[in-house]
Amino acid sequence: MRLLLPLLLFLTAPLNAQQDLQDSILSVLNKGIEGGAFPGGQVLVWHKGEPLVHVTAGYHTYDRLRPTRPDDVYDLASVTKTTSALLVLMKQYGEGDLDLDTPLGLLFTELKRTDKQRIPLRSALAHRAGLLPWVPYWQTTLRGHGRYPWQERWDAGRINDYRFRNRTIRRDSTGRFPIKLTDDLWLHRKFRERSIYRAIRKSPVKAPGDYVYSGLLFYLLPDYVERTTGMDYRTYLREHFYDPLGADELGYRPLDRGIPLDRIVPTEVDTFFRMDTLHGVVHDEGAAMMDGVSANAGLFSTAEDLAKLYQMLLNGGEYGGRRYLTQAAVDTFTSYQYPEEGSHRGLGFDKPLLTYDAASSSVAEAASPASFGHSGYTGTFVWADPEADLLYIFLSNRVHPSRDRRAIYTLNIRPRIHSLIYSFINRKEATSDLRGKRR
Repeated sequence: MRLLLPLLLFLTAPLNAQQDLQDSILSVLNKGIEGGAFPGGQVLVWHKGEPLVHVTAGYHTYDRLRPTRPDDVYDLASVTKTTSALLVLMKQYGEGDLDLDTPLGLLFTELKRTDKQRIPLRSALAHRAGLLPWVPYWQTTLRGHGRYPWQERWDAGRINDYRFRNRTIRRDSTGRFPIKLTDDLWLHRKFRERSIYRAIRKSPVKAPGDYVYSGLLFYLLPDYVERTTGMDYRTYLREHFYDPLGADELGYRPLDRGIPLDRIVPTEVDTFFRMDTLHGVVHDEGAAMMDGVSANAGLFSTAEDLAKLYQMLLNGGEYGGRRYLTQAAVDTFTSYQYPEEGSHRGLGFDKPLLTYDAASSSVAEAASPASFGHSGYTGTFVWADPEADLLYIFLSNRVHPSRDRRAIYTLNIRPRIHSLIYSFINRKEATSDLRGKRR
């Protein structure tokens, strides 16, 4: 019995440690909820291609009506940048059909004869091309001047459509105004070409070299995909990536795909443009004005479906016995591109800071230089580490009810959880080594 008890404790220690990890993650999530960072959220961790923990906490909203569940569907926001059109660029690069140093003017008809036509694609994808961070496209729909000229006169009981230019937004849907922003706001069918693309073409460009995060190019990528593949953008993504991966609920416009509204986590109570609770529709204004479809934002997903796609990247482009991307393409896009300039970006992907700084890092200090991922404005985050064979997904709706909530950053929620996971993995590996020695 004296020999059996230590052996039993030794064998059950990993199970206890895994429960401790789950409890520790839940504790951080609950502190975030108590601190007003988000009404609810979840964390999914895969290690060596297998699920390790999946923790949920809180509710969809602060009225506590709908508990957070593992199969909830979230607005991924800028995580879309690495899970949509960028995959097509990676595929084309791996197959020898795309030169990353090609000038933008040769790839994007919208940028011909502009001050952006000579910018290399590589530079733009690494966010060091001097492009503006963003353009407030929705402001071109307004009459008059001022940032929010209608806000003082806003009547919650009805839509004051006189605030908008007649040629951009109407109160009712027609053949000329088919793009739904809300039940009472319908956008002109040509707004994308006349306003969004025009604003991108005319936006100023700074000298290249400094890291400035920009989403402008990603608004142009869906059209690029359709021109170069000859297929509908969403159809291409679904047939070449999402469906074969088994990521059935990863995609744009979730309500159109039959996902029940009560499974979709609401984002913001919009009080300055759409004047509505954003639920089942994309939060990003630019993506909304592109009918919910852009490579900058627009994708919705469960944690598990997002994990399948990122596990494919973590595997070097392969998943479930099928190869989606070449290893060389994954390595190239997820590597530092301009470290000599102090930039910590890959091509589309974020990476650890070149020198760790706890105050500004979005990942754990233990994350390897080979790791990569992306965050989303709505409170989403995904990170993969090939050296640790580790995948970390954090999903929340931190912009509910307002984007002004910053506690997810001030409380350092996501890096804290990331650090807990690495600590567990390191202890697990140490225990495994000890077992090997005892044998």
